[in-house]
Amino acid sequence: MSNDVSVETHRGVGRVTLTRPKALHALNAPMCDTILAALERWAADPTVHLVMIDHEEETRGFCAGGDIRMLADSGAGDASEARAFFNVEYRMNAALKTFPKPVLAIMDGVTMGGGVGLSVHGSHRVATERTLFAMPETGIGLFPDVGGGWFLPRLSGYLGTWLALTGARLKGADVAAARVATHFLPSELVPNLKKQIEGADFSVGAAEMLNEILRGMTHPVPAGSFAARSDLIDDCFAKDTAEEIVAALDAADNEWASEQAATIRTKSPETVKVALRQVRDGAKLDNFEENMRMEYRIGWRKVQSHDFLEGVRAVIIDKDNAPKWKPATLEEVSDADVARYFEPLGDDELTFGD
Repeated sequence: MSNDVSVETHRGVGRVTLTRPKALHALNAPMCDTILAALERWAADPTVHLVMIDHEEETRGFCAGGDIRMLADSGAGDASEARAFFNVEYRMNAALKTFPKPVLAIMDGVTMGGGVGLSVHGSHRVATERTLFAMPETGIGLFPDVGGGWFLPRLSGYLGTWLALTGARLKGADVAAARVATHFLPSELVPNLKKQIEGADFSVGAAEMLNEILRGMTHPVPAGSFAARSDLIDDCFAKDTAEEIVAALDAADNEWASEQAATIRTKSPETVKVALRQVRDGAKLDNFEENMRMEYRIGWRKVQSHDFLEGVRAVIIDKDNAPKWKPATLEEVSDADVARYFEPLGDDELTFGD
C-alpha cells in the first residue's frame, strides 16, 4: 500500500484519492500498484458498483504526471526501475479502460501525462474551469504514453495529433469540448457532486444513476476555442510525415499555424516522429492492450535515449530550457531511427492478467 494514495469503499463506491500534494499528485510505482490492486479487487466485488478517482480537497492539481526524475535516473543506468514503473502503470491504464463498471474521474486541476492515463480511460470524466490538460512529453524527449496512442487519434479529426506533437494545453471547458472529458461543471460544485455520489444507491443501474446526478449538475459545453481552427488542424496534421506537417503549417499563411510549426521545431525531432507513428499505429488497433504493448516497447527504449536524458536535464534538472537534441532536425531522423522503438521485446513484452 502507498501512503500517497487513499483507497476505500463506502456505500458501493470504490474511491481512489491521490494524496501527494507536494508533487501535484504525480504517480510513482507504489501508487500505481495500490490503484491496480484495488481495481482488480473491485472488478470482482459485487458490492462495489462504481469507482471514483479524485485528489484530496484543498490541494492543487489532479495529477501532474509521473515521476520523471526517477525515470531519467533509472534510464541513465540499467533502466530496470523505469521499466518496472511503466509495467505497473500501463497495466493500471488497461485495468481502467477495461473496468466492467462505471469509473468517474474528477479532473479538477492540472491533468497531464500520467494523470491523463489515470482519468481519460474512465467512462465518466469531469472537467472544471481549473482543469489544465496536456500531453507535453515531446518537449522532454519522452512520448505521449499512458494510452495516448489509443485516445489521441480517436478525438475529432486530427486534434489528437496536434496535441501529441505540440504538447498544446487545453483549459477548462475546452477539455470537454475536445471530448477528453465527458462533463463540465464549476469547481465550486465538486464537493456537492461528491456528496451526492456518497449518498446515492448505485446497487441498481450504477451508470444510469451516475448519469442522472451529473445531468443535474453539469453545464452545457460551448464550442472549443480551437473549433475555429479545426479545418486548419485537420488539413495540416493529416499529412503523412512530420516534415510534411511542418511544411503545411508554414505554408498556411496563418499566425497560429506558424506558431505551431515553431513549437514543433523546439521539440525532440526523434520523439516527434515516434509520437506521430505511435498515434498513426494506435488508430489502426482494435484492442487497447495491444496499444499498451506498443507503448511499453517504446517506453522500454525511450528512457535510455539521448533525447530523454537530455530533455530532463534541460527542463527539470538544469532548467536552462536549451536541450541539444540528437539528431537535431526532423530531416536527420531516419525511418530506422523511429522503427527501432517499435520492435517486439520478446520475453520482456508487457503482459496482462498476471
